[in-house]
Order: sequence, then structure tokens, then C-alpha cells
Amino acid sequence: MAVFLYLYNTLSIPAPDDLALAQKTTVYYSDGTTEMGTLGDINRQIIDTTTLPDYVPRTIVASEDRTFYTNNGVDLKGIFRALVNNLRGGARQGGSTLTQQYVERYYMGETTSYTGKLKEAVLAIKINREKSKDEVIGAYMNTIYFGRGAYGIDAAAQAYFGHGANQLTLSESALLAAVIPAPSAWDPAVNPDKAKERWERDLNLMVEDGWLSQSERDAAVFPETIDPDTLNSASMTGTNGYLMAQVKEELLASGQFDEDRIGQGGLRITSTIDKEHQEQAVAAAEGMNEVDGWDPTYQHVALSSMDPETGEILAEYAGADYEKRQQNAVTQDIAMAGSSFKPFALLANARLGGTVYDTYSGKSPQYFRGMGTPVSNDGGYSFGNVTLVKATAYSMNTVFVGLNDDVEPENTMKAAIDAGIPEDTVGLNDELLNVLGPSSPHNIDLATAYSTIANGGQRVTPHIVKKVEDSNNKLVYSGDVEPTRVFDVEEVSSIMPALEAVTKGDGTANRVDNSIARLVTAGKTGTSSDQLSAQFIGFVPGMVTAVSMYQSDADGNSVPLDDVGGLDQFHGGDWPVDVWIDYMKPATADLPGDDFPWKVESNRKVQNNAPTPVPTATSEAPQSSSEPTATPTPEATPSAEPTKESDEDGNTGGGNGGNTGGGNHNGGGNNGGGNNNGGGNNNGGGNTGGGNNTGGGNNGGGNNNGGRRN
Repeated sequence: MAVFLYLYNTLSIPAPDDLALAQKTTVYYSDGTTEMGTLGDINRQIIDTTTLPDYVPRTIVASEDRTFYTNNGVDLKGIFRALVNNLRGGARQGGSTLTQQYVERYYMGETTSYTGKLKEAVLAIKINREKSKDEVIGAYMNTIYFGRGAYGIDAAAQAYFGHGANQLTLSESALLAAVIPAPSAWDPAVNPDKAKERWERDLNLMVEDGWLSQSERDAAVFPETIDPDTLNSASMTGTNGYLMAQVKEELLASGQFDEDRIGQGGLRITSTIDKEHQEQAVAAAEGMNEVDGWDPTYQHVALSSMDPETGEILAEYAGADYEKRQQNAVTQDIAMAGSSFKPFALLANARLGGTVYDTYSGKSPQYFRGMGTPVSNDGGYSFGNVTLVKATAYSMNTVFVGLNDDVEPENTMKAAIDAGIPEDTVGLNDELLNVLGPSSPHNIDLATAYSTIANGGQRVTPHIVKKVEDSNNKLVYSGDVEPTRVFDVEEVSSIMPALEAVTKGDGTANRVDNSIARLVTAGKTGTSSDQLSAQFIGFVPGMVTAVSMYQSDADGNSVPLDDVGGLDQFHGGDWPVDVWIDYMKPATADLPGDDFPWKVESNRKVQNNAPTPVPTATSEAPQSSSEPTATPTPEATPSAEPTKESDEDGNTGGGNGGNTGGGNHNGGGNNGGGNNNGGGNNNGGGNTGGGNNTGGGNNGGGNNNGGRRN
């Protein structure tokens, strides 16, 4: 007795055990109400239990402690019985009263020692005197384990019945109360007979104790429960698993959250992901699974869609199933940028006062300073003197290397970094061929860089978290970011005609304008060396979307994209454009058809940078002591251009050499190939490669290795 009095006088009610207060963190879509998933090992949501129907706590009292509302918090006989049994190694027994169970779980953790059980009893008596019975039963309901990974009454209601605790029926409440002593063994999915026996016992005791009438008891029906196999932490599986992991990574990177706070803090995280857009992105990306020759095991699609003004990620396809592949295709995988890097040379040129109406030679092949290997256009196509608008639309390699030579490669690299390409990007360099995109950024990096253009020269940081609230709905974090101006609005305005030309007319992504004609569209396709990757980054006012495709072998090494969809070659203007359209067409349905609001007039002086034609061709290549850093990849096949070297006005008189990929000829009247009416036929008769457009429509042109273009 003396020991008991000593403990009573010296023990104070401690702070609750961390585990008892731990509750899951819930992530929502951008609407703030639709649940995306949960984070944390403890599946608990602490609720205000006073709002529950009266029968919910009464079913628990009837099952666990019928004298709860009248006892002083302890059952000394029960304590002694449980202690002896535990010490003998028998099945573990609790401390009889609800208050003692509450003390054990809420303050002390499990204990079987004499001293521990004595302290438990003392605290139960003190709590019984200092807290109301409603407070105790409420805390108990939020703390107790109900099985199926569910801690607390609300998580249990979700785990067993698929709805919150405030919607529990009498029968459902009685079943939850019935399984408390042995939740895993008495789960109706494991032992339905025992579960029903315990359920009936609970209801009968409620009748005996006056909580329930006999007619209400007779009307009760044993409730149906959810198949527990469907509860396997779906939050981290499928396409949403990538989003959930990215949310967690972003919060950890902010420095304001640690693992424990995220996993046990009961946070409410509102993401930037629009549920409808996300479903559209998944449908568009996984449409590739229907393409002949596409194997999602090794061939990957990355899609990220951003609001260029806020940096909010609206939708993202980072992989098919996070449980099977934890590598995020959008933020972790890398792929060579290819010609999607060319707009950064346009920005560098604009900074130096240049204009997209400056002219350059489109001749192919061409030698440039310090190079022993010439640069060629796609399929060897040669052009006359062309503007940068046309060169961008057709993605002419020779023109852009010439432009890069003028603006200096380090300025192109700086423009890329300023736009949003990280400085540590693999392969990023200040060498002449950097304009052809040997660097390998993440998909989200390209989306960010093009967002800078779509936002009139203001760069924003992409983010997936909109805001975080604590368990009391207090705002503790905002994902809002301030834009940083990195290009003058006039500089960006001046390059827009070139990027808009890509998505219309004879541009490499002209199917975009055909599909979303009501919107102002712009962008750039890209194909890397040896077709290791293909990209299309396109944008409209208010939305930027980047689509990347690439392939790896069983060891994760990059291998060429080939034999897909019947195409001999795989370009950014092929499937990446298709996926972009399949996503953007529905995603932009509610956007107004306005132009970019920041556009201003550009009155720059046009420069002719094309060399004066020489009467004879150089018979010997210039000598060089250095080799190029990357092999130029053939880019866009022109739909209505000469197949031989043209004069400075772009005219051609014949069909010298043939059109290896198909296509029509200046002066020729056969859009699918065939004879060149302006001067003889190709290779003496036909269009080498044929004039059929096997894979789809090439506006103004013929066969481009299957009918698509980059």
C-alpha cells in the first residue's frame, strides 16, 4: 500500500507516447478534397469522436469494459490475473478496464513487469479523476488497433467498410468492437464464425446493459466487409506511386519536414496534380502500349505538364507501376535532348540582337571550324539560304550549327541554363555541336526550360506540392514560387515565330495545328544521336507539356528506338507528337484561344549570315586536329524542298541524287514522290524509297521513312 501511495504522489501524467499520436498523412489532388493516397506506416486519422453516433462508443464499452462509466479506472483483480498469466508465458492479457488499456497504449506502451503494471494502475486512477469518461473513450477509440493495419476508429471504418467512422452503422460498430481483443485472428475475412460469434455477444451485452432494445438487436444484420487484399497500400503502386514518392521527396528537400513528420504527423498535403489531367496523361502515354513493337518493359514514356506561370505540375506520367520500377521517368531518368536544344541558340541570338528572320545557308553537308566531319541535314537534304524561322520549322542542323558558331556555343549553353536546364546536366558543354543536343536533361528540365519561354522569359521552379496543413488544418507550408526574369520579354517575343512555325504548315510537328487549331501553339521536336531518344516539348498559353521517349536494355543501357510502329526511324515528330496531342487535346479543352499575353512587337534588324556562293564545290574536306563532340542526328524531313544543293534563293532545277526518304520536289507536282517535273526524275525514274506515306500524312511531302517526321 505504501508503494502505491508513493507512486500516486510522485507520478504525473506524462506526455502521450509518440506512437499513440502518430497518424497517416493524406495527399490530395489539386482540388484539396479528392484523395490521391496516404504516406506513413501508421494508418491512423485522429478525429473528433464526439461527433460519432452514440452507439459507436457504447459497442466498445459493452465489449471491453461494461463498468467503464462507473468504475474508478482500475480492476485490481484483473491486474493481478493478467500479470500472473503474462509472467507464466500465457497468452497476453490486458489490464481489464478501458482506462488501463488507454494508459498502456497512449502513455506507456506494452508492459508486463510488476512495476509497470503498478504504474499503469496508478496512472489509470489519476486519469480517471482528471479526465472525463468521454475524453478517455474518445482517446481510446483514436488509439486502439483494429487490425488490417488500422489504428483508430476512423481508419478501421475505412479498412473494413470503405467509409469514415461518422458513417458507421450499429452492426458495423459492433463488429469493430468485437475484434479488438484479437483483431488479426478474429477478422471476419480470417475467421468469419468467430467474428460473428463476437459480434452477437457484443449486441447481446448492449441489450443486457440497456444500450439497445431487443427489437433493435433482432433487426441487426451481420455486416459485409471489404476484401483486405484490396487494401495493400495502393498509394505507392501504379502510376500514382510516382506522384506520392515525388511529393515526399519535395517536402524532404524543402528542409521543413523530416521522415517522422511526414509519416506520422497527420498532415494534409494538397498537390498540384489535376486529377482529370492526370488521367488524360496516363491514357495518352499508355496508348503507346498498343503500338506494334513497343515494349513498356524497356521502352519508356515520360510526360510532364506544367503551368508556366506558377510552376505547378498539372500532370505527370513517370512510369506504369512504382512498385515494379522505382525510377521516376520524369525527374530521374535522363535522355539526350537532340534538336529540342535548338531554341536555346535562338535565345542566345536574340540576346545578341539577332532575329529569327536572319538568313543562313541550309546547304548540306557543311564543314565548320575545327571539325573534320561535316554536319548534315536529315537524309542529306540541302537547302538554299533560309531564315531561322524556316530552319526551326524544318529543324535544319547545318543552319543551327552555323548560328551557334556566330553566337558562340557558350552563350547557347548559358541561355539553356538560364531557361532551366541544370548546370550539372550530363553532356552539357560549350562546344560547337552543343546546339544539336548531346546533353541529357531530365524530362522535367525540358518542361521547365520551355516554360520560361511560354512565360515570356520568367523562369519558375516546377513543384508538385501546393500546400501543407497540419492535423488541425493550420497552413504550415506553401509551394508557391516567385518567378525570376532571365530573358527580356522582347527577346522571347522575337523567337516565337520560329517556334510557332514548328507546329503548323510544313513544321516537324505540324499535326499539332491540325489537331488543336483553335489555340496558339509552339514547340520543338528533338531526336538524339543514333535515335537513342525522341522528344517533343510543346506549349500553349497557360500550359507546357514535354514528352520524352527512350529505350534501355536489361542492364539499363541506352539503345536505339527502332522497329516501332513500322517506322524505320524514330523521330520526335513521330509518336512523341502523337502522345502530346492525345494528352493536350482534352487537357486544353477549357482554355481560351488567346495569344500569349506577354508578346510585344519586335523591330530588329534582319541579318544575312549566309556565305556568298562559290562556283565550284570544295573537293577536299578542311583538316582538323579535333573531332566533333557528338554526331549530328538527321532531323526533320522537308515536305516540299529540293533534294539537291540549291542556290541562294532556294531554287533547284532537277532531281539530282534522289530523295532517299521520299518527299516531293520544288517544281514537281507529285506530293508523294515520283517524278520531278522541274527537271528530270530522281535516279532516272522514281523516288528512291517510294512515294507512299505508309505511316501517316506528311503534309506536302511523301514518304519519310514511314510517313512521319521529326
